[in-house]
Amino acid sequence: MFAEAGVSGVILCGREYMNSLEDSSMEEVKQAIRSEPWLDAYFEIGERFIRTRNRRVSYTFAGLRHNLDSIKSKARILIAWIDEAENVSEIAYQKLLPTVRENDSEVWLTWNPEVDGSPTDLRFVKSVPDGAKIVELNYTDNPWFPDVLEQERLADRERLDDQTYAWIWDGAYRENSDAQILAGKYRVAEFEPAAHWDGPYFGLDWGFSQDPTAGVKAWVGDGRLWIEYEAGKVGLENDDIAAFMIERLPEIERHVVRADSARPETISHVKATANGIRQALPRIVGVEKWKGSVEDGIAHLRSYKEIVIHPRCTQTLREARLYSYKVDRLSGDVLTDIVDANNHYMDAIRYGLGPLIQGQRPMKINPDAMRRA
Repeated sequence: MFAEAGVSGVILCGREYMNSLEDSSMEEVKQAIRSEPWLDAYFEIGERFIRTRNRRVSYTFAGLRHNLDSIKSKARILIAWIDEAENVSEIAYQKLLPTVRENDSEVWLTWNPEVDGSPTDLRFVKSVPDGAKIVELNYTDNPWFPDVLEQERLADRERLDDQTYAWIWDGAYRENSDAQILAGKYRVAEFEPAAHWDGPYFGLDWGFSQDPTAGVKAWVGDGRLWIEYEAGKVGLENDDIAAFMIERLPEIERHVVRADSARPETISHVKATANGIRQALPRIVGVEKWKGSVEDGIAHLRSYKEIVIHPRCTQTLREARLYSYKVDRLSGDVLTDIVDANNHYMDAIRYGLGPLIQGQRPMKINPDAMRRA
């Protein structure tokens, strides 16, 4: 404890906007201290203050947007806890972070993600600073999660679109639905393949140093695309690809598997056994690509009544939420270019459905050939 260590300073509790103590997290801090006798023994709590009994350490509450200059003048910030950090501006971070400079001082941020690319997201998620720790906590991490909230969660799963549900319960970003490629086209549900469905269709997308080798097992039936299984891993060695997929994608070794044709040497390796020891995918082939194949694939995916993703396919579901068109930085307009991210399982699906996508391509007529005929 600070009191035992003889440390003096302040614990700063900040939010982007705070007009008065009523807008602050003071009451939350008071309740937390009072709920633990060992903490209550160290602190004095008044109507407008919280401090250690030896008065070496005190809490201070401030709004970052309008009180930055006064914050910079505060001496010896030991801990800065910034709540609702989703709304904190870049200029606030530029002024605040150099102010927290005591030995062993820390900055704590708590927030519900909303915008992919917010200042908080860019500084602490997209590029994690040295020494930082990022912890994601959801309802599944709460051992005291009450039944009343579980019933509400299940009701939200049934009545809300997946993106809204994911933002409320799974810590996902609240995305620009106009930019989401599969917005309104997918849902999550458990299912068993029906006898009259077509498939299964298997697809593989090769990984690199930071990207997973991703595989999927899908079906087509009743005007819908059904994603039954997924498998993926970063750093998967070529020798291990076949065994990894066979273990996680039932029956993949018995069917045609369509993979990214950009890596023919990998396809050859995965197709062959090694002295009968290494498992193989004997029917794996490279999928044909053509100019506009990605766009044609997206059009095909959106042509289904809906895409149904089994709940166990968590990474496919994540990509379905994040697979997006680029958005103009200044105007906010949705562009036609596709963001080259969150697309590994999406690409695997496209590869697996390659012949179906080709069957939907508009036929190009060669006028010269018609004249010769």
